[in-house]
Amino acid sequence: MVASARSYSWARSSALALTLVLPLVSVARADVVIAVAGPVTGPLAAPGSEIFNGAKQAAEDINAKGGINGEKIVLSIQDDACDPKQAVSVANAIVAAGIKLVDGHFCSGSTMPASDLYNESGVTAMTVSSNPKITERGYQNIFRFGGRDDQQGPAGADFILKKFAGKNVALLSDKSTYGVGLVDGARAALKAANADIAIDDSINPGEKDYSAVVLKLKQANVEAVYFGGYHTEAGLMARQALDSNYKLSIVGGDGLNTSELGSIAGAAAENVFFTFPPDATKTAAGKEIATRMKAKNLSASGWTIYSYAIIEALAQGVARAGDQDAAKVSEALRAKPVSTVLGDITFDAKGDNTKPGYVIYHFVSGTPTEIE
Repeated sequence: MVASARSYSWARSSALALTLVLPLVSVARADVVIAVAGPVTGPLAAPGSEIFNGAKQAAEDINAKGGINGEKIVLSIQDDACDPKQAVSVANAIVAAGIKLVDGHFCSGSTMPASDLYNESGVTAMTVSSNPKITERGYQNIFRFGGRDDQQGPAGADFILKKFAGKNVALLSDKSTYGVGLVDGARAALKAANADIAIDDSINPGEKDYSAVVLKLKQANVEAVYFGGYHTEAGLMARQALDSNYKLSIVGGDGLNTSELGSIAGAAAENVFFTFPPDATKTAAGKEIATRMKAKNLSASGWTIYSYAIIEALAQGVARAGDQDAAKVSEALRAKPVSTVLGDITFDAKGDNTKPGYVIYHFVSGTPTEIE
């Protein structure tokens, strides 16, 4: 295990079916080990916790019903901190441990290099990362459960075209793989509609003061900016705009879906909108899971139910294939829809979800809420 990549393994316990074990799990013949890779630490730890909590709940529920062909699921939680270099270290550790199934990674910038290793090593991975290139490389064992930037970027642009018709708009990316992909999708849709893009620029992520960026937008009379990036920077820009008596609306992708943005932006969060799949906790199955998780003081918000569904999908792939061989599991996942808490999911030849779907969310009292 490379020292920079933190490793956590979750095995069965009487209460939760999962308990913390260190170091990286070694594969036992009676277990189906699934690595869950994402940010345990760093600025994106909040959505990372949703991924991990959803996976843990799914593993508990599947194990309670007998597991996969009689074998129990054991999770190996891997911290990539949404850093591409650390993601490679994590991927190497997963491969070295003989793990053949991965729920992850979360960030596109991590998924891209990690999936190269998984493809070479016969590991089946399923991600919510949205950069189109992830599934455009012909890797048969890499699947995308969510949507693509060239789907949600245009969805955000369509919202801007309707809500801010005739107003000055701008494009900003945080230069990440994810952010650039989102802005590319939004730009194409805005240009196709002959929208006037007043500013097309980027920011440096990780900074605390974006007042110069805000001033540039204000001087250009920009009313709405499509931002390709994550919640911390979006929250800071929204707050700093409001502090300067400038009502700037920020529209972004699923990287803004966390209540942490509400905490950062304060009252300015009401000016932030983002695309995300329909609220899974509003379905009967999702609501039931959310209720059980709430009893354990855990939230089912954001990516939680989607990670739950990924574990369900991987489990069905293994059950159909009869073992964990990547070629067999991949074929089984494409052969027919998988039944999940989100309904039946079909993967196309590239490994993409054929009907991901996006709706618009805003913040109500700091909480991400789907616009009805």
